Amino acid sequence: MHTLARLKALMIPLALLMTCVIHAHGQAINDSVAPLLEKPVQPTAVTAYQLQKYMMRRITKPLLSATSEQWTAEAEKVRQRILQDIIFHGWPQEWITAPPHFEQTQVIETGHGYRLRKFNYEIVPGLQSTAVLYEPDTIRGRVPAILNVVGHDPQGNLVEYEQKRCINFAKQGMLALSLGWLGYGEHGQQENNHDFGAHFDLVGSNSLGYFYLAMRRGLDYLASLPQADTKRLGVTGLSGGGWQTTILSSFDERVAASAEVAGIGSMESNLTRPSDTAEVEEDGTDLVQGRDYSLFVALRAPRPTLLMHNAQDDCCFLASLVKPYIYDQVLPFFKLYGAENAFHWHENVDPGTHNYQLDNRQTAYAFFAEQFHLPAVTKEIPSDSEIHSLQELSGKLPKDNLTLAGLARKLGNQITHTPIPPTGNQRDSWAQAQREQLKSILRLPSISLDGSWRLASTRRPGLQSLTYRFDFSNGLSATGIWVASSAAASDAPVTIVIHDKGYKASAQNVVDHVNRGEQVLALEPLFFGSTTPDDTDPAYWEMLVASGGDRPLGIEVAQLLSIAKSFRAASGQNKVRLETEGIRSQMVALMAAALDPDIFSEIHSNAIMESLRFLLDAPVPYRSAPDLFCLDLYKYFDIDRLTAVAAPVQITLGSKAVAPPLPARNW
Repeated sequence: MHTLARLKALMIPLALLMTCVIHAHGQAINDSVAPLLEKPVQPTAVTAYQLQKYMMRRITKPLLSATSEQWTAEAEKVRQRILQDIIFHGWPQEWITAPPHFEQTQVIETGHGYRLRKFNYEIVPGLQSTAVLYEPDTIRGRVPAILNVVGHDPQGNLVEYEQKRCINFAKQGMLALSLGWLGYGEHGQQENNHDFGAHFDLVGSNSLGYFYLAMRRGLDYLASLPQADTKRLGVTGLSGGGWQTTILSSFDERVAASAEVAGIGSMESNLTRPSDTAEVEEDGTDLVQGRDYSLFVALRAPRPTLLMHNAQDDCCFLASLVKPYIYDQVLPFFKLYGAENAFHWHENVDPGTHNYQLDNRQTAYAFFAEQFHLPAVTKEIPSDSEIHSLQELSGKLPKDNLTLAGLARKLGNQITHTPIPPTGNQRDSWAQAQREQLKSILRLPSISLDGSWRLASTRRPGLQSLTYRFDFSNGLSATGIWVASSAAASDAPVTIVIHDKGYKASAQNVVDHVNRGEQVLALEPLFFGSTTPDDTDPAYWEMLVASGGDRPLGIEVAQLLSIAKSFRAASGQNKVRLETEGIRSQMVALMAAALDPDIFSEIHSNAIMESLRFLLDAPVPYRSAPDLFCLDLYKYFDIDRLTAVAAPVQITLGSKAVAPPLPARNW
């Protein structure tokens, strides 16, 4: 055989042998890496404790004024500040000041001393809800009027206990308006899930504004009725309706008397039982920043106020946890006015669970009768035979009626971003201004890395690893697992890998870079993977953090920046590379690079979105990416804008994300 031919014949099996060796080595590395990433570095209970301590340090209780006059003046300032700066943040002024638009659709004569009037009413242009007015057959002069707001009940405001309460108010000579609530009963469409309120935040309108307008429209309507006594307006409701009762009656002084049932708790109890308050409206962005629900109740003084909570509540806001933090702390504010008898507490023991059943209803009847100077009421008027079916009371909304998600898209369609300047001095100045604005939107915390604690070390054939807990100056932490081949140099390039599902899901990403001779840090910032305070629904905690005035996204970005700086310094590298998988890690990495492009050389992202519009258009459910629904984020930024600010960092985008399934109806 010719020498060259023999050489070629030998080369073929040699190449195959080398391929097999390389493949076997890569497979061995792969098989060794995955187990290293399986075990959480930090128990979720530790993260929960850190967050509890972090947020409890920020709670400020209302300070008792020296005189009633001083508290009256202070309360008015607080109301206006919260309404203007928080609740109505980003909402069109013409929507806020619009008069009520109620259109009667049907009248039902009951023959029992009252009639029902069914309405469609406008919350904002394009979005209507329904209401039912329970009206006495005979009205002489002006009579009290009570707004009845419902909670998170599958039947909405048509549930039996709500009908019985409104029937009794009407038979006692009062007007009773019952409002439907989007997301429940006849309004239970998927895109009316309350979580879509977070999409309002994304486009620059605090979700609280929508929920406040929805309930305030009912009060506006009652106040406009010629037969209603505007000095005797009341509000009551259970659970989410209790929350509405507290918020509306605290910030609208037209509410003369309010009766809340199992709708609120203090931050102390909410932080130890975060599932008590797991709704975007109850934990609205910035609502409890430096304050607590005790302050909102204190704003009621000296107006008559009844708090009803249940001894064995199987949902939330147990009486024994609410009384010391809310009632006991607020009572001195009523005493300032000599009105301690106007502040009432009732603990329900029959049935004692989450309810607005007979005992709680009779307590409410007695309370409103006393406050509105009506004949005393001690017993409910039986009305079991007068309950209407859902079909009889359901309304007829327009076919093109907006949903919560649809309204958010409508607001998003009105957003326009100024053009990105061309490269040069103009671009540099623009980028710096953008960084400052981004810091403001993220509420970027100024934190330092207090400790990179090595918790465990592993050595396997050809592989080494270290597990880290990263402690920060604000008392919070992140975790990571460093992996490299045994032959990797101490100054080898560093790649930080962040996966939306945590380092447990990032094995292949890690293997790819280890095989290139790099040092790899599989990182879990706060709220990622196992570095979450709750395995079942970490969104509880992100809601609380945002309500307390921080931004979960800002905390995550700040942690990444601190860790990247530390590893860059330790490796002697000028730059660190980032690799991400998923839309959450994509945004954390991109924002970190935009804020400090000198740290990073490159970002490669897979399962990405090309625009924040993806969150609206898909739509992406809030609980699948709660950190991304950051107030004002899309109003001022998008992916292309952040990419330009991050220059000269090289940013490459891989596969596109697939939208998670929509949440089921709210029950």
